Amino acid sequence: MAEQKESSVLFSLKELMNLEEDRIKQEEADKDRRARQEADAKAAAERSLREAEERRIREEEEARRLEEMRRKEEAARLEAIRHGEIEKAKAEAEHKSRMEALSAQQAHEQQLAALKSDKGKKRLQMFVGLAVGVLVLAIVGGGLAFKSASEKAEKEKAASEARAAAAEAESKRLKDVFDAAQKREEELRSSLASAKDEATRAKLEAELSKATEQKKQASAAIGRGGGGGAARPSGGGAKPCNCPPGDPLCSCL
Repeated sequence: MAEQKESSVLFSLKELMNLEEDRIKQEEADKDRRARQEADAKAAAERSLREAEERRIREEEEARRLEEMRRKEEAARLEAIRHGEIEKAKAEAEHKSRMEALSAQQAHEQQLAALKSDKGKKRLQMFVGLAVGVLVLAIVGGGLAFKSASEKAEKEKAASEARAAAAEAESKRLKDVFDAAQKREEELRSSLASAKDEATRAKLEAELSKATEQKKQASAAIGRGGGGGAARPSGGGAKPCNCPPGDPLCSCL
């Protein structure tokens, strides 16, 4: 019985030892696995950084290559334009030179032809030139005469317009005087109708007489066309003016 119990204990101890060994192995395996994972992650990160750096370098090199290509193409284009302009300038210079040479040749031929012309043609040319000169002088003289006549007509027109403006202004002044006298006459008649004492009536009648006379003079001047202003009463010498200064109805006007 004791042996059986001892065997059972030994078996349990072995089982425990086996379990402990398995646990230790499992921990070591897990530790190795984590170490490999960390190493793999680190390697992957380094590889990613390295690839990114290589990609950046390639992209920069590609950008430099493209920029260099663009610069060379631009330089080639500018060179082609410059070359084309040079060729165009050469062609234009050659064309101009040929045209000048042709013009010089034609002018020389014309001079030779002119030298071969007879004296009668020269005399005819002189007569034609003289006739043209006379015609030019006649045109100039006619132009000056026309200008003088135009200036005289303009002056006469301006003087006529000034006289018309003055006559119109005088006519307006006379009309204003007539209207003011008529208004004053109506006011005096109204005041005279309501006057209560003889002194006031006498004063109003005197003013009314002046207003009436002034209205008649203005009406007569308007009838004459406004010329010369209102008629002054005759009688050998000017009458003294007793009107207050600035009175528009004063008969001394």
